[in-house]
Amino acid sequence: MKAEKLEELAKQISSCQYCPLYKSATQAVPGEGNSEAKIIFIGEGPGYWEDRKGIPFCGPSGELLDELLNLINLKRKDVFIGNVVKHRPPENRDPLPLEIEACKIWLDKQIETINPEIIVTLGRFSLNKFLPGEFISRVHGQPRCVNFAGKKRIIVPMYHPAAALRGETVMMAIREDFQKIPALLRQPESIEETGKSEESNEQLNLIS
Repeated sequence: MKAEKLEELAKQISSCQYCPLYKSATQAVPGEGNSEAKIIFIGEGPGYWEDRKGIPFCGPSGELLDELLNLINLKRKDVFIGNVVKHRPPENRDPLPLEIEACKIWLDKQIETINPEIIVTLGRFSLNKFLPGEFISRVHGQPRCVNFAGKKRIIVPMYHPAAALRGETVMMAIREDFQKIPALLRQPESIEETGKSEESNEQLNLIS
């Protein structure tokens, strides 16, 4: 049932015109992975290779993500990987607030469908979706329990793999942060609620 729902969402995302990004993109990148995943990884938006292939994190950042998953004995087939926006911003620029707002319906519905135990945010745009106003340099690797769409969720902020590829300090940090995931999966109830997300369900019914 979950797999069919995600497939239907992917079809709707592929024809989405809620913001102008679809005009310059080759195709949408809905996200992919296990419909029963306990973990969702969320980046910011498709890059050059993702735009060409329609697969999230399939360029150099994706190679690093695969390596990090392997570090904790996970594969792509075990998790779900997506982005805050589903079409590539021109020249890999940052997604604009109106684009993020227009696209949030899709990611929210994917999270609702999969119902993961842990959401790993990769970079500041996905971090700010769940922990508005926080800085990745201050909270990376620190799990938080927040109320998102009416349910408590464990959020684990991490640097984006692209940032790790640009500096050894960030690379060391993301490796250390990833190695905290297995313990969180074993004892998710140990994380106390420390913040509230500003997200709401207001758009979910549009595609129910």
